[in-house]
Amino acid sequence: MRDEHAELSSAATLLHDLIERIESAADRLHAAREEATAAELYEVERALRGANRRLDALLRRHR
Repeated sequence: MRDEHAELSSAATLLHDLIERIESAADRLHAAREEATAAELYEVERALRGANRRLDALLRRHR
């Protein structure tokens, strides 16, 4: 699991960065009154945050 841990840890970092980018895009769209599109992006963000929590938990268990 050691080799996989490093790779998965890197993926978790990339996922975190992606979540932040999606959240920022959703915030900009919400401010521009593009609420329907912003709402969809917020849903994507929530789903990715859930996946990120699961991945983080897995990484903590398998250190």
